[in-house]
This record gives sequence, C-alpha cells and structure tokens, in this order.
Amino acid sequence: MTTHGPVLPMWSCGGCGGPWPCATRRGELRAEFEGAPVSLALYMGSYLVWATEDLTWVPAGLLHRRFLGWVR
Repeated sequence: MTTHGPVLPMWSCGGCGGPWPCATRRGELRAEFEGAPVSLALYMGSYLVWATEDLTWVPAGLLHRRFLGWVR
C-alpha cells in the first residue's frame, strides 16, 4: 500500500503534497503495470475523468499531461 495516494478534491499527493500522481506514485504505477501499458493508460484515464469533475478550473490539456502524459 502506498502513502502517495490522491487527496481529494484537490488531487494532491498524500505522501509528499505535490500534484497527484507525483513522481513517486508514477514510478510505483510503472512497476505495478510493467508489461501492461494499455492497462496503465486505461487505469490513469479513469482517474483523469474523475479529476476533471473536481478540477474544473484546470485546462483539459494540463490535466491530460498530468494524468496520461507520462504513460508510455
């Protein structure tokens, strides 16, 4: 279990206070989904949809980069 989970509704990291997903959580997710990049993208896409409901003032492009831009 990670301490780097999202703190809602601001979507900050519960472990380090940065924007979620933070660098630590991204690394954990890459390890968890190793060999399954499509599954990781779908998983993070679901978080993107959820975050857009809370972060209505953040431009969509910024949220996309934050939640999916690092997934490859």
